[in-house]
Amino acid sequence: RPCVAPQVLRHEEFEEGCKASCNGPYDGKWSKTMVGYGPEDNHFVAELTYNYGIGEYRLGNDFLGITLVSSQAVSNAKKMGWPLKEVTSGVFETEAPGGYKFYLEDKEQLKQDPVWKVTLGVSNLQKSVNYWSGLLGMKIYEKDEEKQRALLGYADNQCKLELRAVGGAVDHGTAFGRIAFSCAKDELPSIEALMKKENQKILTPLVSLDTPGKATVQVVILADPDGHEICFVGDEAFRELSKVDPHGDKLLDDAMAADNSDKWFAEHNMKKVSA
Repeated sequence: RPCVAPQVLRHEEFEEGCKASCNGPYDGKWSKTMVGYGPEDNHFVAELTYNYGIGEYRLGNDFLGITLVSSQAVSNAKKMGWPLKEVTSGVFETEAPGGYKFYLEDKEQLKQDPVWKVTLGVSNLQKSVNYWSGLLGMKIYEKDEEKQRALLGYADNQCKLELRAVGGAVDHGTAFGRIAFSCAKDELPSIEALMKKENQKILTPLVSLDTPGKATVQVVILADPDGHEICFVGDEAFRELSKVDPHGDKLLDDAMAADNSDKWFAEHNMKKVSA
């Protein structure tokens, strides 16, 4: 069976900051590129945001990595000479250019989606499990008190969320990020109402977000006990918005070719801002 490679699913450019802080607390021009092994409707997808004019970000201990089950990814990394470190038998740690960690499991790629889990750092494992499972309704698949980790998810065939205690406070650095889930639009008001009732943090009350030329989606954005941002988005409009764009690759290539910001800063003997 041929291995499916990740692809650019869509690329969008924005002239000003997102009103739901999708690009972090940065107000200027930005873009987002969705990358995954298949359509957003039934795969885990990474949303890569680029803020024009920001040169680098300080990473914290909030996002601890993405784990892929793909011998092809291991093989690709070795062919390219990309640094790999075997952390346990058959599992290799590697680092993306921005410093984010990836863990590649040297096994035949999972049929439904090679992205097996996303790992977030937490300060109190039980408190976080109570939030994600008790309030947000995730199923607990594994819980290891000794290793201070738990594995949760909404469905057996979906990417899992791993919570891992970091032995202190969670530092979000300056890069920021969030995890998004789609659900029926009618569920959004009840999610918001539950969080109000439980005195939990709501970062963005129910709001509509526009994407030029595409569907308008409704979202509610929450924060867990450690400030991890969680976005629930109305699925009906999101399915329309998130259709794979056959021109996504070209739009990204064109945007990168048009971005002369590095050259401009160099010519003016200036450095991009370090966030």
